[in-house]
Amino acid sequence: MSRTSAALQPPADAVQPVRHPDAPAPGELLGAHYGACFGCGDDQPHGLHLQARAGEGVSLTAEFTVQPAHQGAPGLAHGGVLTSALDETLGSLNWLLRTIAVTGRLETDFERPVPVGTTLYLAAEVTAVAGRKIYSTATGRVGGPEGPVAVRADALFIEVKVDHFVGHGRQEEIQAAMSDPDQVRRARAFEVNP
Repeated sequence: MSRTSAALQPPADAVQPVRHPDAPAPGELLGAHYGACFGCGDDQPHGLHLQARAGEGVSLTAEFTVQPAHQGAPGLAHGGVLTSALDETLGSLNWLLRTIAVTGRLETDFERPVPVGTTLYLAAEVTAVAGRKIYSTATGRVGGPEGPVAVRADALFIEVKVDHFVGHGRQEEIQAAMSDPDQVRRARAFEVNP
């Protein structure tokens, strides 16, 4: 049973999230925001290669299959990897708001072990917005999208400007991303938490 901390409870003046009119259509594959991203990037040999699809409202679904490189205990997914999958999924929600945001707080509950070779079916939604704060929740299920819950998380994301990444990221990667001739890829590199 989740015991979400007070920091993850939206304040009384929070509002319902509003999907941006330019957000991907429901069912549309979001794709990687940055090739080197551990969560969704295609250039990471041991990354999660998580694939997310836009849902209705401000929600999405995603999946990834636990590989041998993702294990902690023999034959089981590492809890940090499962938390990374939840964080990546929750961060991808910000594409539907068309807001650049970073993880401020993430609380994860582990309900059951996830064996290597298992596909984790993730579902996430933004529950409220209060100023620069974005509140969201996600679950990860095994055995199918309606299967038993293995992990769940509640999160708080904080809206930032692109300067956040420029000022804190390693300059070689920042410069490479900003020099990409593909304007869409260049913009998407900074859309979700690094």
